[in-house]
Formats: sequence, C-alpha cells, structure tokens
Amino acid sequence: MPSPRRRAAQKPTNAALFAHLTGPEDVPLEGQPLAARMRPRDLDEYVGQEHLVGQGRVLRRAIDAGQLPSMIFWGPPGTGKTTLAAIAARRAKAHFVPLSAVASGVADLRRTVEEARERRAAGGGRTVLFIDEIHRFNKAQQDAVLPFVENGEVILIGATTENPSFEVISALLSRSRVFTLRPLTDDHVRTIVRRALVDDRGLAGAVTLDEDAEAGLVVAANGDARIALNALELAADAAVAGGGTAVTLEAVKEALQRRTLLYDRAGDQHYDTISAYIKSVRGSDPDAALYWLMRMIDAGEDPLFIARRQVILAAEDVGLADPQALVVASAAQQAVHLIGMPEGYYPLAEATVYLALAPKSDSIKRARGALDLDIEGTRADPVPLHLRNAPTRLMKQLGYGKDYKYAHDAEGHFDPRETFLPDSLRDRVYYDPTDLGAEAGLKRRLDDLRRRVREAARSRTGGTSGARPAPD
Repeated sequence: MPSPRRRAAQKPTNAALFAHLTGPEDVPLEGQPLAARMRPRDLDEYVGQEHLVGQGRVLRRAIDAGQLPSMIFWGPPGTGKTTLAAIAARRAKAHFVPLSAVASGVADLRRTVEEARERRAAGGGRTVLFIDEIHRFNKAQQDAVLPFVENGEVILIGATTENPSFEVISALLSRSRVFTLRPLTDDHVRTIVRRALVDDRGLAGAVTLDEDAEAGLVVAANGDARIALNALELAADAAVAGGGTAVTLEAVKEALQRRTLLYDRAGDQHYDTISAYIKSVRGSDPDAALYWLMRMIDAGEDPLFIARRQVILAAEDVGLADPQALVVASAAQQAVHLIGMPEGYYPLAEATVYLALAPKSDSIKRARGALDLDIEGTRADPVPLHLRNAPTRLMKQLGYGKDYKYAHDAEGHFDPRETFLPDSLRDRVYYDPTDLGAEAGLKRRLDDLRRRVREAARSRTGGTSGARPAPD
C-alpha cells in the first residue's frame, strides 16, 4: 500500500488537469483526449447555451466587451463550463489561471493571487482565476477567496455541478453572478460529434460513423458532450485497430458499456427526482411514477429511502381515502428491508402503482396545518377538569373527572353532550374529510356526529348555540 507521502505525490496537479487549456491556442497538445482536442477556441465554435451566449444576451455582451464580473457557472457535466470560462478570459485579454478544487488548497490560492498582483503591477493585465468544482472547497477555503474577489485582484469564475445556493458561501455568491448552464440537446451533441469526425484537431476523416451508431451515441450521451466524444474516440480506435474505417452501433455500445445517469444521492438530482416521483404518485399517474422509480433505482438510490417516502405518501396524500395504502406501503418497506435489491424493485413498484391509483385525501395534512396555527397562536389552556383522571382522593375533591360522561354508557356509544377541547377552542374544526374513497364513509359518520352535537348544544341553550357549524 502506498505511503501517505507517495499518495500525496500521486495527487493530480493543476498543470496536468488543465494542460489542454494552458497550452498554445493554435497547436493541440499531442496525446490529449479527443474531448480536449476539440474544445472550442472561441464563441463561434461554442455549441449550446444560447440563452447565455446568444447574440444580445447579457453574458455574451459582457464577454464581447471584455468586462467580466466574477461569476459562478452552474450546470451538469460536459456542458461547456470550463470552455466558456477560458473563452471569456481570452476575449477579455486576461491571464487565465485554472485551479481544481480537488487538487488545490489555500496555499495555491494565495500564490495565484500574489502572481496576479505582480503581473498587473508589471503591466500584464488582469487575471481570471478559474476554480473548477468550487463546491469541493470547504467554507474556510471559500472564505480565503473572498477578499481577493472583493478588492478586484482577481476575477473569479467558479464552475460547479451542485446547486450554489447550498454549496457556495453566501458572501461569495453575493459578489458573483450565477449563470445556469443547461444540458446539451441531442442536436447540440450531434453537431459536436460530426465536427469531431472531420476536424483536423479531431479524427480528421479517418473514420465514418454509421447513422444508427450516431443516433445511439447522441441519445446515450444524455446531453454530455464529453461522454459522446470519449465514446466516439474509443469506438474509432477500435475500428481502426480492426482494419476498418466505419464505426458501427455495436462499436459505440461497446465503447459506452452502459449509460451512467446523472444522479447524486446527496445533491440536486436526488431531491429533484424524488420530487418528480412524489408528484407523479400524488397526481395519480402510475406510468410516470414507475419511470421515476426506475430512474432512482437505476442510479443507485437507497431503496429504503424510496420505501420511506412511500410510507409518507400513503399517510400524507392518500390518507383516509384508502387506509389500506399505509398498510401496502409499510409492507413494501418491510419487504425491501428483508430481501434487498434487485428483487426489492417488485414491492416498490407494486406500492407505487397502488398509491398512484388510490383515491387521494390530504385531510390529515390540512388538519395538521390548522393545528399548528392554534398550537402556536393560542394560549395553552389546562386540560378541562372533567377530562382529567382522578386516581387519588385529593384529585376527586378538586373536581378531577367530575361530570365526565362515559361514552359506552350512551346510546350508540356516543354522548353528544360531552366536550373534549378547552373552552377557548370548543368551536374549532380541524378534520375536514373529503368525499372520496373510504373517507366518504367517515365523512357521513362525522357529519351525523357533529349534527347531534349541534342539536344537543341547541337544547341546552334553548334553541341557540354559539358553536360554529361543522363544514358539510
């Protein structure tokens, strides 16, 4: 096993990580991957992100004018964040210093800023400090960047695949513009692939790409140009090594092996996908719900996390419209815990379909909202004396349990004269059932019980009652 010192020596350097950006502009470095060789050199070669760099867009105007603010580029992998930063720096005639948050620390930042100061003092112009994967910097490291950005010693461009609202400190965010990059469309990826086939920096016409192979490559890339170019290069090398020039669909599949879905069990994709799943179940669409379920499973989501969400869905969104839903969801959770994956898919899918097709009621959730308001906004009156237990003689002498009406002694095991809320909340109605599914039966019974309570109240007050009528 390598020693800690040897492991540290093996850590990739910024020079190695960004050689394709810091080498000569007009001569691609030999041995670089196809994706690095084909990196656009200017905006006329840049593909995608028209909402940011299209003519007249604010970022395009800033780049064309060479007036760069500090910026955070947020978007999925392979959408051009690093390339756009390098192009912006080149257009601004600024020195471009790329750092990777994986391979850098505070010492690298300070050295870079000191070099930027010396460069500017010598008339060498401004410095763009590009920090790739800026979300990998901890708070202290991000704090170290802050003063240099604030006093203008460097122009910061950070790149992140994670939501900067959660991963970048607020002080740095407030001093930067956040630009969101979108996944490339299939047409974007197709343009990039076709250019790489013929460009002298790319494959220079050495191979052709079958039509079905191109279609498969574009779909499998899933909006990530780097995946498309890496797979194309591997498939092309295999074709040439085999004495051919045509890249087939089989060769592309072999190069791709298996598409990796963009997913992070602790990041935005985790929350966005479970949100889509929950909304699909709530919206009674079993097909969409199954799709998002499979997306999570295929990406390696914790199946017990999904099962827990199903239990919550059963209680929160199906509720008493189908009390059996909670039983089904709980059984699915137990089954997944017992058998694990991949067979755990079946109980998860069964519960998904059941929950999606079940009648929906949020009456318990609405009751919780009303209860929260009263718990927070009203006085916490003591428990009424007649509802208190009286296990001792003193408690009985103090009136504990006095005049309590035992429900089982009344007709139908219900005494409409009894009250259970504090006097200040006596008229409150928290549970308002729907008329869907099994809850319709509960609604009928509750309406009858509340009617009897109102009649009993009117008889006590001579035909008038200050009680608020229960909702119909």
